[in-house]
Parts: sequence; C-alpha cells; structure tokens
Amino acid sequence: MENSSILIVDDDDSLRRVIEFNLQKRGYTTTAAESAEKALKILKSSDFDLLISDMRMPGMEGIQLMEKAREMRPDLPVIFITAFGSIEKAVEAVKLGAYDYITKPFDTDEFLHAIDRAIDHQRLIAENIKLRAELEKQYSFSDIIGNSEAMQQIFSTIKKVADTDATILITGESGTGKELIVRAIHQNSDRSGSSLVTVNCAAIPKELLESELFGHVVGAFTGAIKDKTGKFVAADGGSVFLDEIGDMPLELQAKLLRVLEDRIVEPVGSENTITVDIRVMAATNTDLQARVRDGKFREDLYYRLNVIPIKIPSLKDRPGDIPILIQHFLDKFGGKRPPGIEKKAMDRLMAYRWPGNVRELENLIKRLIILKKSKTIRYSDLPPEILQPGEAARIESDSGKVELSLVESEKKMIIEALERSGWNQSRAAKRLEIQRHVLLYRIKKYNIEPRER
Repeated sequence: MENSSILIVDDDDSLRRVIEFNLQKRGYTTTAAESAEKALKILKSSDFDLLISDMRMPGMEGIQLMEKAREMRPDLPVIFITAFGSIEKAVEAVKLGAYDYITKPFDTDEFLHAIDRAIDHQRLIAENIKLRAELEKQYSFSDIIGNSEAMQQIFSTIKKVADTDATILITGESGTGKELIVRAIHQNSDRSGSSLVTVNCAAIPKELLESELFGHVVGAFTGAIKDKTGKFVAADGGSVFLDEIGDMPLELQAKLLRVLEDRIVEPVGSENTITVDIRVMAATNTDLQARVRDGKFREDLYYRLNVIPIKIPSLKDRPGDIPILIQHFLDKFGGKRPPGIEKKAMDRLMAYRWPGNVRELENLIKRLIILKKSKTIRYSDLPPEILQPGEAARIESDSGKVELSLVESEKKMIIEALERSGWNQSRAAKRLEIQRHVLLYRIKKYNIEPRER
C-alpha cells in the first residue's frame, strides 16, 4: 500500500478527518478537499491512485466530479460514499464507470477492504502499462498482453532467443496468440529487415503443400507450366513460420528435416538443391508427442523443432490477465474515448472459461463496443453464452436493464447463504468469504430477518 495516494472529497469535516486517519494508519498518502470544485483544482496539479467522494455535496455533486476528473485522468478509479437513501444514485454511478460505492454508516474494515481492492486493481493496470512501455522501448511486444508469471516467462524467453537462429516450437490452444509470439521474435531479431513468411500447413491441400514449401520446376507435374519459388527460398535471409505443423503430411516431414539440418531445399521435379539462410519457427495446438507415439509425426523431426519450446497458457489459466486484456481491447477498438465497463460485467468476464482464448475475448469486446447502449459496457450487454445459467432470462432485451439491481443481487446472495447455512451467521459468512461482522452489518443494512425454518 506504500506510496499510494488517495484524494478524499467530502463536505462533512468530521467524516473526512476520520477517513483520512484510517487511510493514513493503513499506510496511504491522503489529500482532502471539502468540495468537488476544490478537488478538481487539486487534480490539475497532482496525481492520485484513487478518488473517494461523497455522492451529495453542495454545488457540484459526486457524479459530475467523476465525469470531470475522468476527462483529466481516464483511468482514475472512483469510490463513492453515499447515504442509504441515495443507493440508486450510487448504483447508477457504478454503471457509469465508478469502481464501487460504500453506504454510510460504514464498517471500517469493510471500507478499508474496498479501498485495498481498488488500489490493487489500479496498481495492476499501472504495472502493465509500465511493463508494456518498457517492452515496447526495447522490443515490439505491443500486442502481447499479460502480467501473469507465465507470460513474464514467455517475455523473458523471447528476449533471450530473439537474436539467435534457434528453431522455436510454440504450443498452445487455438486463439492464444501463437503468431503474435512468432512476429515478436522475428521483429526483434537481426533478421527483421527481411521477410517473415507464414505457411499454414492445415490450410493447404497436402498435394500442393510440397510445391508451396519447396517450389517446383516447369514440367514437374501436370499444370506446372513454369518454375515456382517455394516459401523457404522466398524467405532467404529471414524467417519461416510453419503454423499447424502437426498437420504436415508424413511424407513431407523427411524433406523438412533436411531443411532444418542442412538448410538445403530441393524443388519438386529438380535434381538441383538450393542453400537457404533461414530461421524456422513452428506452432501447433496438437500434442506432437502423442502424434509421434501414433506414428503420425517423425520423432527426429519433433526433436529438431523442439529446440526452444514456448508453451502459451490458455486464458482460463491466467485470469489475472483478463482485466488488462479487456482494457487493451477497449483502448484498441474504442476510438478517442474508449468506453468503461461496469464492475459486475468485469467480474462475469473474469469468471468465464474462454474456450476461444484471447481471440474470443478480443472479438467479444469489439462486438460489445459496436452494440453498446451507453458509454459504459454493462452486465446486461453481455451475450447469453457469457452469462451464468439462468441469468440471460432475467435480462430485458428491450430495455437492456437487469431486473435485479446490484443492491438486490447482494441481498439475495446473503439470504441464500443464510438459508443454506441454516441461518447460522458464522457459517454463512464463511460461505460468502467475508468476516462475520461484515455479514452482520449487511444483515442490518438490508433489514434481513430469519425466515421460518
């Protein structure tokens, strides 16, 4: 929490001092303002990691303050403090892009927990921006996004191997971004001034693949009316990327092995060979070792390809990267003023399994930006396949509103946990993964009474 700075805006002097005291005790640096107008003046000259504001203040109110603050700092997270009677306004603020809201009187531990989460979220985004800037300064990795340990290891590997001629084998599920890794390696090698030639081994009919890769001479087969330069020769001085290498026919694998071992290409129908200076990178979403065991892939070729293995994790295995990727795609497709995304929608996207990986997420964000009904992407904008079972039925397609508000959803979740725990508050709190005193505060806040068992 050290060095995180928070701007507190509230016209209530005593509450403002209490908040400052608790945050400073937590290790945060605080600045206070008694009005939205003064806060905006402070924001013009100072940088903050979080803005905490009362919803209702004399003069400019909280939502107006958030809108003007976002013009100066689009990524500044905002938490609102609101009285119970103004919850609808606070829910609307969350839909407009606020990070969260807290109702008065609030429990100190619950309040600090909300602040910690907002700061952690902001720090994650800031770290990724910094990391991306550092990488882009030295390496062109602008489209490879990730702050997870697995992605950091991939970045480290790329740095080490980019300027070598070592053969690379990239594995991972479809949609994980294997071609992006190949392009990053090529662009940051001393071959970047020459071509990167891509061949999809699964997309070319096997009877044409040999000619495509190795070329042919006139008369080599019916229809060969002139000489053809193959991809290996065309890439001389540069790199060749063999995508979906696992689908290469067995009879071509011996010729590929010779290219890897000797950098010699023999065009179809020719008795002459051509020496090439190339780097070979390959990728597959299949288990090559299993294909070797099944006799469908040469073992010696597998080991020739697998000099530097890079395995890209699926998106479900690095959920911490999802918010960073979403922000990247919002910035990429959102134009000059990218839309925000409400917290409930973000939470659902993080919980989804993403069978199509990063490509599926990218296409979804592009679609949501095009079809969005407001400046913020809302939970109700998400397609049925992303929502939890039964959730889609509770969304009104004509109005785009969720029948249950955020407050009602929270109350319903608490009642359900209590019922499943036999109204034992300690067990219910454990089920909800919150402290018991936080649950008691929520029970009192929502006026929840035990039902007859």
